Amino acid sequence: MKKRLFSLLCAMAATLMVQAHEIALPGNVLNRQTTSLNGDWNYIVDVQEEGYYDYRMNPTPWGFFRNAKPGRPEDLIEYDFDTSPTMPIPSDWNTRDERLFFYEGTVWFKRSFTMATDPKAEGRRTLLYFGAVNYEAIVYVNGEKMGRHVGGFTPFCFDVSDVLREGENTLIVKVDNKRHADHVPTQFFDWWNYGGITRDVLLVSVAPTYVENYKWTLLPAAAKGKRDITCTVRLNKAEAGRKLTVSIPELKLKRTLTTTADGTATATFSTAASKLQLWSPKHPKLYRVEMNLEGETLADEIGFRTIETRGKQILLNGKPVFLRGISLHEEKPFGGGRANSTADARTLLSWVKELGCNFVRLAHYPHNEHMVREAERMGLMVWSEIPVYWTISWGNDATFDNARRQLTDMIARDQNRANIIIWSIANETPHGSEREAFLSRLAQEARRLDNTRLISMAMEVTSASNYHNLLQDNMNRYVDVISFNQYIGWYRDVNDAPKMTWEIPYDKPVIVSEFGGGAKYGLHGAANQRWTEEFQENLYRQNVAMLDKIDGLCGTTPWILKDFRSPRRVLNGIQDYYNRKGLFSDNGEKKKAFYVLKAWYEGKK
Repeated sequence: MKKRLFSLLCAMAATLMVQAHEIALPGNVLNRQTTSLNGDWNYIVDVQEEGYYDYRMNPTPWGFFRNAKPGRPEDLIEYDFDTSPTMPIPSDWNTRDERLFFYEGTVWFKRSFTMATDPKAEGRRTLLYFGAVNYEAIVYVNGEKMGRHVGGFTPFCFDVSDVLREGENTLIVKVDNKRHADHVPTQFFDWWNYGGITRDVLLVSVAPTYVENYKWTLLPAAAKGKRDITCTVRLNKAEAGRKLTVSIPELKLKRTLTTTADGTATATFSTAASKLQLWSPKHPKLYRVEMNLEGETLADEIGFRTIETRGKQILLNGKPVFLRGISLHEEKPFGGGRANSTADARTLLSWVKELGCNFVRLAHYPHNEHMVREAERMGLMVWSEIPVYWTISWGNDATFDNARRQLTDMIARDQNRANIIIWSIANETPHGSEREAFLSRLAQEARRLDNTRLISMAMEVTSASNYHNLLQDNMNRYVDVISFNQYIGWYRDVNDAPKMTWEIPYDKPVIVSEFGGGAKYGLHGAANQRWTEEFQENLYRQNVAMLDKIDGLCGTTPWILKDFRSPRRVLNGIQDYYNRKGLFSDNGEKKKAFYVLKAWYEGKK
């Protein structure tokens, strides 16, 4: 008996050891050698987190991560994943289990999978990749803790090679979506807090040394008739002397590189400008690029373009462009729930295109990779942002580190997408020295990580008088584009719109990053009757006429493409926990304001 107890305690102690398996994000996971772990997962709702803590709130060695089974008839095990209900992954529990519609807390998920052979015997490594988990994830493989990730909208990865085994393996994830004041986003936000494993889960097979990430960039024109392209490749190890080949077959460009001591290598290709077709909304050209390391090829589709500002203009490929945009939440096109598939992306972005847009603001967090890549193929420029939203804990170092990590991971995943032209670092944040210190550091970090795109943030207008709107924000020094939200006609009388004047005292392009108002599809009445389609229609008419008077206006992203769920919207019979500012209903029906914006955008081409 003592020997058995000692063995059990040793096994539990080993289980509780935290292994440092989290690794830097590999780029372009979707085009690597992967095995999907999507599908039906067992789940257990754990309201009081008894699967993680004992009754004194200390971490327990008897946690659900052990996936324990009774060995004798008298053994007490008060949970069983195998007899628990299942949920499709990726998804969110709010729309998959009616008991969990408003639930915020812990749910445990379990997936068993089989490895036909021992991956270590083949001399390869296996990475476990999560597209996103909202909000905190603690991950266990075969009872061993891989690590913890905080943040609901960016990918993360563990090296699980040393814990996998031939035959059956078990993956268990503790997911917790409780809101806290020091999180990013903070405790209050105007969208649904969908909990769960909300994006793809993949096993990624790689060689012991592999291409971790890379960046292809079109340089500004230097010599007449020539264009230069740079490619920087980084290995997962700091190893000098590794040979790799990079190429663009269609352009007949190829180069063999040798890594330096930090495991990186850079090449510059020169090609005739006449041969290079630039990516643009009208011609979203993508080239196949290949990176071959010791016989293993990683391929991608890359577009080449330049984006810059000149005074109050935004220049795409050296020519002024007006950003005909719309804002979009990552919510399924029909029936709510977290959008996470290529099909979801195609449907939502087809509505964006139907509106006449060439630009989409993916609010208020990084959207899934399918959305970004489909937008690129469809010729839609993108504003991508992190959820530094409203009143963040500006003085909290851990909060800043969280925001910086989300920024870093967003850029690492999407730095090769030609359609992303703006990295956004915040939305509607209150002025103050702590906020400016926090955001300026983020802006500088974004520029350090990627100086080939524009930086912006959605600011707020400070009004100097009743009908004079003045934008003054010390963050103007750190952004390339001045963007701000305004809701004249919704939070202020729509009749004020014709009287408004605007003062934006910066020699930079201007984007109105939000405007709009709510309407319930099918509700009709007078133009001054709130919640009717006619009210929203009139609001849009008044707003677009007003916006035409703003000096330096280079684009807009009205709020929002479609109605989306929000617990802050409680008006019975009208909102019913939906933000109704969409130009489409939640069922994809066009409201009358859709046609006002579409007609205005027709005149901006």
